[in-house]
This record gives sequence, C-alpha cells and structure tokens, in this order.
Amino acid sequence: MTERNVFEYALLRVVPRVDRGECINAGVVVYCRATSFVAARTHLDEGKLAALDPRADVTGVRAALHAVEGVCRGGEDAGQAARDDAGRRFRWLVAPRSTVVQPGPVHTGLTTDPRAEVERLLDLLVR
Repeated sequence: MTERNVFEYALLRVVPRVDRGECINAGVVVYCRATSFVAARTHLDEGKLAALDPRADVTGVRAALHAVEGVCRGGEDAGQAARDDAGRRFRWLVAPRSTVVQPGPVHTGLTTDPRAEVERLLDLLVR
C-alpha cells in the first residue's frame, strides 16, 4: 500500500469589488509537510471576471496570481518569502490580506502525490 500524507490547500479568490463581496476561484495553493512540497497553479477566467467587474485590472490580477506561483517556486525574483521553507511560504501565502487576490480558508486531505493534487484541485475547483 502506498503511503498517504496529509496535505493542506487553499483556493485563491479574485474579489474585484470588495464592497460587493463577489469572487471567482482563480487558483490553488497546496502544501505537504511530509514531503516539503508547496506549489500553486492559477487559471484566470477573464469572462467571469468581467461579469463581476468590467473595469477589473486584468493585468494586475494576473501579476498577483503569477507572484503567488513565483513564491511557491522559490525564485530569486519573488522576494524574501520565496527563500523561506515550504511551510513558511504556504503560511505566508494563505495569510489574509485586503487585496483583490485573496486566499480562502485552508482545507486538508490525504494524498500519495501532492503534485497531482495541485492539478486535480485546479480542475475540480477552478477551471
């Protein structure tokens, strides 16, 4: 039997007008402590975003989503947080902020392949 590990994940939500509270799911961040794995994948549905706010800053939203992916990859261009260990990066990314791109609540599950969970959750909850 293949060993299953606990993983945590949070959706990335785009809230173009905070005053209205409407959002669309635009990504997922997955963390597995047992394998020191953290990754994010994003997908922005511009049609849904325009339906919520035709004047939304699509370029800014895309930049924010790509920045989350960069922090997970640990690239030099992603700032101080990208140099932390996987758990600290995940906690930093899921901390509440009052921005257009917001993390949702953290959920848990069991997996044999955290990398596959990123794609599965993106397909299930975002696309």
